[in-house]
Amino acid sequence: MSERVPAPGDLALIEALVNTLDIETGADELDTAAGRAPFGLTEPGLPAARELRESLRATLLAHAGHPAHRETTPLGELLSRAPLLIAIDPADGTASLQPAAEAPLLSRVASAIGQSLVSGTWLRLKACEAPTCHWAYYDRSPAGRGRWCSMAVCGARAKMRRYRAK
Repeated sequence: MSERVPAPGDLALIEALVNTLDIETGADELDTAAGRAPFGLTEPGLPAARELRESLRATLLAHAGHPAHRETTPLGELLSRAPLLIAIDPADGTASLQPAAEAPLLSRVASAIGQSLVSGTWLRLKACEAPTCHWAYYDRSPAGRGRWCSMAVCGARAKMRRYRAK
């Protein structure tokens, strides 16, 4: 949808997962083997991946101050099932969260959220305000008040609708 720079670090995984569904057209990249490959998904894991995607989208909408697009399982409930390991680097003693072997996508998402909480970037990952879009994007605006995935597309449409309404 947009030509934005991907989210930093591990948040790019979450952004990519949320953006596998084009709400306007209904096209779902997870329907194809090529679309599932970056997430290590197989057909049996699709219902859980789609549930995770929509819970993430609802959370990203909340980051932008918008209501959930539909009823979803709370993200915290899903993440409570994510096995994570704390890895310690023997060279410098730094610690990081690592996904466990079970539930790999869910654990990778939980790890990405944990790392972004530490770096302070989690709340900048948002979903577009446009009801036909809800595309995930990383808000790089100085004030952190971005509303649309793209000013050239969704932002321009919203501003044009407001102008015409006047």
